[in-house]
Amino acid sequence: MKYRGLIFGFLCFLGMAIQAQEDKKTLVTINKRSYSVGEFKQVYFKNLDLVKQQEERTLEEYLDLFIQYKRKVEEARAQGLDKKQTYLNDFAKYQEQLARNYVYEDNVTAKMVEQAYKRSKESLKTSHILIMCNWDAPPQDTLVALNKAREMRQMALNSPNEFNDIAAKYSEEPKADESRGSLDYFTVFEMVYPYESVAYNLKVGEISDVVRTQFGYHVVKLEDRRPVLPKRTVSHIMIGTRFDSLDTAKERILEIKGLLDKGVAFEDLAKQYSDDKNTGINGGLMRPFTKGDLKAPPFEDAAFALTQKGEISEPVQTRFGWHIIRLEDMGKSPNFEEEQERLTKMVKLGDRAKIVTTAVTQKIKEELGFRAYPYKSSFMAKLNDSVFDRKWRFEPFVKQENRPLFTIGMKTFYYNEFGQYIELRQTKVRPFKQISTFLEMVYDEFETEQVKNYFKQNLEQVNSDYAAIINEYRDGLLIFDVMEKNIWSKAKSDSLGLRNYYESHKSQYLWKNRIKGAVIQTTSEEDMDLVLELLRRGKSPIDVKSQLNQGGALKVVVTEGTFEEGSSKLPATYTLATGISEVFQSPMQYMIVQADEVLPSGVKNYEDVEGAVLSDYQSQLESIWTQELEAKYPAKINKREFRQLKRSLKNK
Repeated sequence: MKYRGLIFGFLCFLGMAIQAQEDKKTLVTINKRSYSVGEFKQVYFKNLDLVKQQEERTLEEYLDLFIQYKRKVEEARAQGLDKKQTYLNDFAKYQEQLARNYVYEDNVTAKMVEQAYKRSKESLKTSHILIMCNWDAPPQDTLVALNKAREMRQMALNSPNEFNDIAAKYSEEPKADESRGSLDYFTVFEMVYPYESVAYNLKVGEISDVVRTQFGYHVVKLEDRRPVLPKRTVSHIMIGTRFDSLDTAKERILEIKGLLDKGVAFEDLAKQYSDDKNTGINGGLMRPFTKGDLKAPPFEDAAFALTQKGEISEPVQTRFGWHIIRLEDMGKSPNFEEEQERLTKMVKLGDRAKIVTTAVTQKIKEELGFRAYPYKSSFMAKLNDSVFDRKWRFEPFVKQENRPLFTIGMKTFYYNEFGQYIELRQTKVRPFKQISTFLEMVYDEFETEQVKNYFKQNLEQVNSDYAAIINEYRDGLLIFDVMEKNIWSKAKSDSLGLRNYYESHKSQYLWKNRIKGAVIQTTSEEDMDLVLELLRRGKSPIDVKSQLNQGGALKVVVTEGTFEEGSSKLPATYTLATGISEVFQSPMQYMIVQADEVLPSGVKNYEDVEGAVLSDYQSQLESIWTQELEAKYPAKINKREFRQLKRSLKNK
């Protein structure tokens, strides 16, 4: 049995090895550049769902798309877009992010992510005393600040109930005499990491040791802990104040609230009247949120005041307009798996990023081998106060004086490389007061940068997954730039071409039949009878509304305007015709249309369809350009490998 297992394992390994060799073979050659079977397969499988949606059903058709894509990349290189500084900067940023991800596989960030999740369950209220001291303060000033902070801590320990009095009198935080050291509630990621960590490790009423941040030395007292509320889901109807006055918007929202009170469906009213079109089409449904997410306290307070699913608020005013809110779901706190991706991204930012970067750099050093050499005395002899004015000029070390600085893997960096870096960086780093502090900071920066660069430069050769992803991004940036230059910007600036395209394709830009008039809605048959009677007497829809809605009563809602055939504001079975329509009835609603004029279908003005014309004109330019690239960059397909690929994909 063991023998059979060994044979099976060997055959599986052999099959994988053969497949790997097949994937390296050339499938297509464009402009003397070869693209492998493996690269095509990777793109094909990654976009398989998209291919099906676009009905690119055959492998031949998708290979043609692949070739078109690579031709555009070739043209981007031919136009020198891969040498542009903006491209190089964008690519370097992405390369940095992606390389970091591959180092993080060893769980460098795992503990910090778990810690952040636990902290996210609570928000804290603290008070603090701050003795200000920047990172670059001279040692004697730093010691004075530290001792003062220790003195403040001892005073607070002796009289814990007077902590805020001590903060008001001695804290160096701006306006401490007003705030008395008291801070608002915060949760994970909302404070600098050292402060956050100290606070989360305190018990309520406990006073911390002195903690150092970029602002200085803090003494922290934990005042309160409270759980973070789960995210709620609500629907809303909004009447905005962007185009209407506040009074008009309020009148409209009260009308809608009256319809809700009479039993009209919330979803129907949201679709018909809400000015928040993004949620209106879904019956007003919003994405889940918790307090603080929307930056609209009145809305959030009203939403969290609702206690029963389906409960509807009274109209609420915010800076966006007037809202009616319905509670859909009370929500629940997400588990770790649901939050892990978001928290991991957050851990890679801010103060935590520095901690992780240090750990990652150390790991690379351990994996590749690292050796550092003395440097401080040699550079302290060359540096002078001109570095504070950012005018220091580096004089290279000569011959034997140009000693090794450090070695990573097989590469050694020398004094002169570091000296050139100092001259460059002096103009871009924050101001310093001490040469020694400046030198140490720039050295750490240089060492970290070069160690990571060496790692990244070798990663593409040793990790096929990384190589595939970075190559996809490299080409994607070039595609964007070449399309922007040759199609998108060209079309936008070609006003004559756009006009000519519109004139030649007017039949594509047509209005449907329309009416100009009013849609009138009531919630009772009796009220609709009154509406019809008044209209037949010659009253206008607005006059009807004013007469029937007297004394705060809401009997009729009137919407005036121009409505295209099929508009959601018109009854579904309404046929366009002048005059007063029949009554259309739905649950708890009665609706009629008074059409003053039927506007026939016709060509839309250029100003009405400028965006659509631009999009269509760009598509035409791209089609012509694609044909030009086909002639400029012929593709040679390895038909034997393509047949083999088709057979292998059929068997999957």
